[in-house]
Amino acid sequence: MTMKLPPVSSKAPVMLHGADYNPEQWLRYPEILREDIKLMKEAGCNVMSVGIFSWVSLEPEEGVFTFEWMDRLLDSFAENGIYAFLATPSGARPAWMSAKYPEVLRVERNRVRNLHGVRHNHCYTSPVYREKTALLNAKLAERYAHHPAVIGWHISNEFGGECHCDLCQNAFRDWLKVKYEGSLDQLNHAWWTTFWSHTYTSWEQIESPAPHGETQVHGMNLDWRRFVSDRTIDFCRHEIEAVRSYNPELPVTTNMHNIDGIDYRNLAEILDVVSWDAYPDWHYTEDNDDSRLAAWTGMQHDLFRSLKRKPFLLMESTPSLTNWQSVSKLKRPGMHKLSSLQAVAHGSDSVQYFQWRKSRGSSEKFHGAVVDHSGHADTRVFRDVAEVGRTLAGLTEVVGTTAPAKTAILFDWDNRWAVKDAQGIRNSGLKYEETVLQHYRALWELGIPVDIIGSQEELSGYKLVIAPMLYLISEAGGARIEKYVEEGGNFLATYWSGVVNETDLCHLGGFPGPLRKTLGIWAEETEGLPSRDLNGLVMESGNALKLAGDYDAHEIAELIHLEGAEALGHYRSDFYAGRPALTLNKLGAGKAYHLATRVKDPAFYVELYAAITSEAGISRVLDSALPAGVTVQRRTDGEHDYVFVQNFSGSDQTVQLDGREYTDLETNEAAPAELLLPVNGLAILKRKTAE
Repeated sequence: MTMKLPPVSSKAPVMLHGADYNPEQWLRYPEILREDIKLMKEAGCNVMSVGIFSWVSLEPEEGVFTFEWMDRLLDSFAENGIYAFLATPSGARPAWMSAKYPEVLRVERNRVRNLHGVRHNHCYTSPVYREKTALLNAKLAERYAHHPAVIGWHISNEFGGECHCDLCQNAFRDWLKVKYEGSLDQLNHAWWTTFWSHTYTSWEQIESPAPHGETQVHGMNLDWRRFVSDRTIDFCRHEIEAVRSYNPELPVTTNMHNIDGIDYRNLAEILDVVSWDAYPDWHYTEDNDDSRLAAWTGMQHDLFRSLKRKPFLLMESTPSLTNWQSVSKLKRPGMHKLSSLQAVAHGSDSVQYFQWRKSRGSSEKFHGAVVDHSGHADTRVFRDVAEVGRTLAGLTEVVGTTAPAKTAILFDWDNRWAVKDAQGIRNSGLKYEETVLQHYRALWELGIPVDIIGSQEELSGYKLVIAPMLYLISEAGGARIEKYVEEGGNFLATYWSGVVNETDLCHLGGFPGPLRKTLGIWAEETEGLPSRDLNGLVMESGNALKLAGDYDAHEIAELIHLEGAEALGHYRSDFYAGRPALTLNKLGAGKAYHLATRVKDPAFYVELYAAITSEAGISRVLDSALPAGVTVQRRTDGEHDYVFVQNFSGSDQTVQLDGREYTDLETNEAAPAELLLPVNGLAILKRKTAE
């Protein structure tokens, strides 16, 4: 059975390799524009994202359009076998618009309207801004939707931010009226506004959260975040509608970056392909551990791949360094290829950069680029990019392949927002993302593929579902997980799960709320531990997972009672020494595990998931032990697997293959039984898919 999907564009059924390109910055330098085409071909680049911040170059004054430079650019691309993602330029509007229509400018939380400047400094509700974007987008689509060089729409750029103007306040109230069926009584109950006598008696009294106003009604904070996400997605939809009809076959994407402000799972529903911008700060983590950062980046890749369960696009990355991280460190030899191919290993059908050529001025003049200010190809970075281009050119058969997983981690945006807003056990930091990473990294180290999914998604296709800190969960969500376990699924939850419902009201009757029957426990108390305090998890003798050990635990400890579950491990110390800290509950045909404390040692999670996945019958990509910091990912077309063995350990490593026949895709020769991977090295292998 084939598991291969069509390429992003039938015009370019290859691995895409390219960059953001800003020719409008160089219109006074025609010799540079000519040289760029030559260098693109030399670097093995076949696609450019163009027009991203080009509004004033396309419409220098209201109603005056200048497309000639874009005509010449796209025609030149077509003549030279280079493709384009054509952007709508709404990410930054021209100064003439801000001056004539100040309502388009964003109002901040303090209720002060911004001046013209930066980017995404505009109101997504503004009728004027919507009218102006629709007009320019339509003109672009009318002119270029069938251009031979154009293979897709790049809608705006890294949507984000929020506006608190009167237009948005009214839109928020309208959104709430729909959600709460026009009933202030429903809203007041959902937000628990009797607290501090904050009950609303008219819709007009409701204002968005403000530093000099309301900040303590958590249900309001959560709904405001949901509204901002919906408003942003609605604006993106508005932009798509302006271009779609001119060529419905042209795929649409928007590049995602900051996972905080928008529910990307909802945004993905209106896109044809997901794309995202990855900027890990290699070689500069606090613990100097690139493998931890690599696991975090791999988790992000898996998140974006999982949004549509098909290949995504790495739309931006840096070929060298950024100019906005606290310290901008160069990629060490091998890291550019390793990090670029990491995206492909997790499901990307492209490697693209910001930017093609360094800007001569303004804030990003020192941001990494394929072409430096020197303007030629004789640089280390250009050679690294060209090497990636050659590798990608040999991976055409990987395009459209999928990355199936039998393990999933639940990651919901509203849960994340609610966790971060919670005031309680650790106001110094609940560390939600770090907790998710602890669990993901163990699977990454084991070479076990993972999907990152929402709690509303179908669970039955997974053998193991992990829910780190599932703080916010509805009764219906709890029932779905209970059914999944009863029907044979394996489920693991942690401390601080099942605490509040979908409007951030605490579940009554005891935590973990709707997960209580599934997990077979009652959590009586949860304690936050200061950094100086350590407890521990000690495995019970003869436990069902056959694990042994005594592991340090810190930061969070939940005091639980068994209600049908059995203890696999207990607390080491303090007044709750000997009480359950890791439990197993058998429910129907399935099993549910609960981890009541945050274990400090990463080795614990590797051992835990090695045991659970073995019990659940979940296969590793490579059936052999992997050195720490080495990971293996798989893509498949149903007949052949494409196996990426990647060394993020910081030292040379040896990896034993598992006895199957492998071909090295870069040399087309049989792979040896033992792979020798240098620092920042990788191998791309092909094998027959097991029946």
